[in-house]
Amino acid sequence: MLELSMTLPIKVQNGGLFISRGVGRHPARRLASWEIIFVEKGQLAIQEEEHTFYVEAGESLLLWPHRRHTGAADFPTDLKFYWLHFEVKAPDNDPRWLTHLSVPQHTQVTDPQALVALFRQFMSEQEKLQRGPALEFIVLLILQQLTCSAQQRENNNDAGSVLAWKARQLIRTQYHLALSTAILAKELHCNADYLGRVYRRVFHLTLTEAIHRQRVREAEKLLISDACSLKEVAELCGFNDVGYFRQIFRKNTGLTPATWKQRYCKEHINSA
Repeated sequence: MLELSMTLPIKVQNGGLFISRGVGRHPARRLASWEIIFVEKGQLAIQEEEHTFYVEAGESLLLWPHRRHTGAADFPTDLKFYWLHFEVKAPDNDPRWLTHLSVPQHTQVTDPQALVALFRQFMSEQEKLQRGPALEFIVLLILQQLTCSAQQRENNNDAGSVLAWKARQLIRTQYHLALSTAILAKELHCNADYLGRVYRRVFHLTLTEAIHRQRVREAEKLLISDACSLKEVAELCGFNDVGYFRQIFRKNTGLTPATWKQRYCKEHINSA
């Protein structure tokens, strides 16, 4: 948690938008600045010291200065995230330090489109030849958005939200097994329709969409290797039918498994 005063001086360094080609991973480094990351699409796996974060679409991550962070997995092909670096200067004995904005390290954003608009405004302002105080002001607005999101999530942390997060964890760990809304509901001892509703409310996805996304994400990793046939990849990711696997893979990535493998496998191997 970053405790920040809205009137506390902030010095912005730079920011940008990262769009993955499915090659490489986040570099290992230790910076003197804070870094905000907001994932618009895909999933970013990143480790800060000993803790690994899996930042999904619509979630933000705040990396602390002077801590080593590095990629925990290769960039998926659908990954797209905004980033920016800034410094916080805390004057000694400044009474304004008492008015704090508590920024969470990892949180789901309640209004992703508003945050995307702020990042785009930041990037547009950054391109101007003469730099003014607008960049610092935009960063404060971004940090305020993250704080409000965390507070709203705490207020909405009801039994339904807890169930949704438990279902998400089951999907991540059991994607390779027979999995459906009914099976998840039975595992969590709740009504299937209710689980589907609360999951969609919390994550803006149906449970079926979430299962398919997780399976396709794992299939992308397996397709890089020549060790498995297409049928084996499908089975390892929970698909009993290769034709259905091709259909879902294409729906989520825009490519057939064979085209994806041809396009990204060589680049991935050469970048190692």
